Amino acid sequence: MSKTEQVLEYQESARFRGLCQIDCYGPDGDLKWTEKNHNIVTNGGLDHILNVILHGTAAIGTWYVGLKNTGAVAAADTLATHSGWTENAEYTGNRQEYVEAASSSQSVTNSANKASFPITTDSQSIYGAFLASAATGTTGTLLCVANFSAAKSADNGDTLEVTYTISAADDGA
Repeated sequence: MSKTEQVLEYQESARFRGLCQIDCYGPDGDLKWTEKNHNIVTNGGLDHILNVILHGTAAIGTWYVGLKNTGAVAAADTLATHSGWTENAEYTGNRQEYVEAASSSQSVTNSANKASFPITTDSQSIYGAFLASAATGTTGTLLCVANFSAAKSADNGDTLEVTYTISAADDGA
């Protein structure tokens, strides 16, 4: 084995991964369904992480959770351009603040302060969620997007609670 092959064989890498869970509660407070799936971290999200950690770029103080409609997600998606999917905004208010706890065991989560979305329209098809740096609009950083394999239905009066957990690990771990 050449020295170049040895160097390539022992390169280290890390991965960032998210798990999004949405719980749907009916107007009576009963759990109607739960769906969860892993997300992709966008290229812009990865660049932001690297720039904050290694380049001295200012960290984003507040992240926001949004809901997504049908469509495929891609690493190149941005908040301004995500042609494979659209945002679902059939709820009261803006994107909900991601209120995370301090990281522990290489994960950060909002499980103690879930993002809550009161649904305002019948027959909404929910396909996932995302984290972005803006409460509204298309300017900002799209960190990650979770895409469910099939639609989940929500109706007027339902409330969706979104838990987003982001983990980091050595790729060999």
